[in-house]
Amino acid sequence: MSLVGCYVALSKPLVAAFPAFLLAWLRFGIAALAMPHWLRRPASEPPMTSRTRWLVFLESFLGNFLFSICMLFGVSLTSAVSAGVIMAAIPAAVALISWIFLRERISGRVLAAIVCAALGIGLLAFAPAHGSAHAPAAGNSGGSMPWLGNTLVFCAVLCEASYAVIGKSLTGKLGPRRISSLINLWGFALSTPLGIWFALRFDFGAVSLPFWGFLVLYALAASIWTVWLWMTGLRSVPASQAGVFTVMLPVSAALVGVLVLGEKLSGLQVAAFACALLGVLLATWPGRRAAAPSSVPVLLPSEKNNSSQ
Repeated sequence: MSLVGCYVALSKPLVAAFPAFLLAWLRFGIAALAMPHWLRRPASEPPMTSRTRWLVFLESFLGNFLFSICMLFGVSLTSAVSAGVIMAAIPAAVALISWIFLRERISGRVLAAIVCAALGIGLLAFAPAHGSAHAPAAGNSGGSMPWLGNTLVFCAVLCEASYAVIGKSLTGKLGPRRISSLINLWGFALSTPLGIWFALRFDFGAVSLPFWGFLVLYALAASIWTVWLWMTGLRSVPASQAGVFTVMLPVSAALVGVLVLGEKLSGLQVAAFACALLGVLLATWPGRRAAAPSSVPVLLPSEKNNSSQ
């Protein structure tokens, strides 16, 4: 969760160096080169049905492709702190979408979490925009349209929540490593047309070497490392208890925004941040009895995939 919050925040300088569609294409391509062995079907796994293939495509289209595009464009227009506050609404959004499409019951605590998430996001509308000490490259808004950036980040939240709900249908049919590799490959295919179009018009020589290293780290963290960490951790930690650690996403995103990107916290942003964290804790904190049916700990592709174990 800490890694996820970090790469969400640190994608802000990356999207200042690369066009968003090109950045998404490069990310999926780098990850695909790093895990081709995960594509191989284990002997114990049955062949995919047409329904499973369709779910894999939707999983990638919503949770990989649209999520990446909305998130990358969003953080280029708003602050990393604001993005962290909005991303903290993912557990509440998962609960809401699960109630709509899967008819899962929403407890009073999760309903309160949804209210907290909405209140935190609403407070951002009144918070003044603060510039970063690291100004983006020319041609990028860099926070000049925070309302649009916040809207795009919220769209990314809905994409990720939809991804979580679809992932519930996939787990048990495919292994977590194969799901990760397949949806990443679909993400690469979906982003290839616009990725190539931007690549043909982009001056790669203008990008300094540190940014290339930064890009590789971003791709590996987003598509591989977080998956492995969640799979390893969930071997000994119940999923309902692991869900508590989703609180680290907005915390790390805000810390990176303040300590690395030079952003400043206003009073309203602090209040929004507090509401968001309270909503995460309400939605994910395990009850007195393990595996409470109303808890929705799912947040990330890695965590979603882990439930198949």
